[in-house]
Amino acid sequence: MLISSLRDTELPTFEDGSIVTIGTFDGVHLGHQQILDQMHDLKKRHPQARTVLLSFLPHPRLILFPEQADLKLLTTNSEKIELLGRYGIDHLIWIPFDKNFALQTAEEFVENVLKKKLNAKALIVGHDHRFGQGREGSFEFLKSNEDKYALEVQQVSRLDLDEVVVSSTQIRQHLFDGNIPAANALLGYPYLLSGKVVKGQQLGRKLGFPTANIQIDDPNKLIPPDGIYATRVNFDNYFFEGLLSIGHKPTLGDNLERCIEVNIFDFNQEIYGESIAVYFKAFIRPQIKFDDVELMRQQMILDKAKAHKILRREGGQ
Repeated sequence: MLISSLRDTELPTFEDGSIVTIGTFDGVHLGHQQILDQMHDLKKRHPQARTVLLSFLPHPRLILFPEQADLKLLTTNSEKIELLGRYGIDHLIWIPFDKNFALQTAEEFVENVLKKKLNAKALIVGHDHRFGQGREGSFEFLKSNEDKYALEVQQVSRLDLDEVVVSSTQIRQHLFDGNIPAANALLGYPYLLSGKVVKGQQLGRKLGFPTANIQIDDPNKLIPPDGIYATRVNFDNYFFEGLLSIGHKPTLGDNLERCIEVNIFDFNQEIYGESIAVYFKAFIRPQIKFDDVELMRQQMILDKAKAHKILRREGGQ
């Protein structure tokens, strides 16, 4: 997959055409995956065409509704690239999103971006996707102009799972509620946090539970509620079981900095400065203030045993 961050005036032209989908694809959840699968089905009819996911930086809501400063995203850019890479998309193109770009009409976007630049032969949109000034670019608009633009348009129906709509909004709510299994079911994979390992207070090492402190670089990344979680940890393409702690370490006194640290089971490498990814499997308990660190250590032994049981039962990534 080739990745570009380009202005609409800099977009490549694909002589053999392209099959395009548009959106932020936050989370790359089951609904998004359904769109990606349909792109591959279309490619069978247009074998020379390139599959293109056209997305935006930053998330349009951050520009259009700056007062909504509480927007939290399911995936950082690097996480999104890793997830999309699993689906064999030829090109991921990010267009810098600003107020000028948002003023384009739907007709201008189709003519100037999809046709003149990307030479799109087909466009696949989600059930609720709209684009262009005033969100005038609906599926109905596209469908009524198929002949005019020589553009085959397909819409992917809404995906429901156990009578729940699969959406980034619903997944965020499950994560805010600490309902990890429900979020994972809609994602189609375990929710993840990724970042670099940085030095912490190293108290866990003294207690027999050394931890890797994770630095999350994207301030908009959604961090699940404080607590202890059963996780799997990916380091250097190897997976390990782990016990993740999110919170302010109440037993150690007032700590204004929220920490994210994981005890990786059966692991003793020094990985400061390295990147790791932590996949959430289950919430074990909330943060507790213990009377002393020995009581905390005893609880961590119980937490680790519970995490082992959960992870062995579920298996897989």
